[in-house]
Amino acid sequence: MSAAAFGFATARTTSARIGRFTDDSLSTASPSQLLVKLYDRLLLDIARAETHQRTGDHTAASGQLVHAQAIVAELSGSLDVDAWSGGPGLMSLYLFLGSELVEANLTRDPERTAACGVLVEPLADAWRQAASGGTAPVPAARSAAVTSAAAQGATAAVPAVRTSFVG
Repeated sequence: MSAAAFGFATARTTSARIGRFTDDSLSTASPSQLLVKLYDRLLLDIARAETHQRTGDHTAASGQLVHAQAIVAELSGSLDVDAWSGGPGLMSLYLFLGSELVEANLTRDPERTAACGVLVEPLADAWRQAASGGTAPVPAARSAAVTSAAAQGATAAVPAVRTSFVG
């Protein structure tokens, strides 16, 4: 008898269930929740890439960095820079981050990859706070775009983003 006959999920059915759950959670998420999910996935890609670079698995690191670049391209492509005063600064930051991710991949530099994560983390924190309806205390060391986004309750400036990068 198979595992499925006893009511146990097979790897295929488990994977299908996870896929449906992910699809359902993305299709019911608000735009601000989707943005937070993108930032969370961006941070995950960067952390994984750094780990792979440090262990010498440059093929895996490259895959993570390419996915991170795609997320940044989606974020910058969906940003309406005229929606709020911090828009142009955030666009500049996205362009810089995209360039750094490419260089981190080309040079296989885990320190440069880690620096990208350090750059993204305060942005992710600010968007998480804005998505939850609060205003995040933003230290002066953070970028003007992050400060402006949090101060203005940036949920009004949440871009429409595709969900294909999150899962």
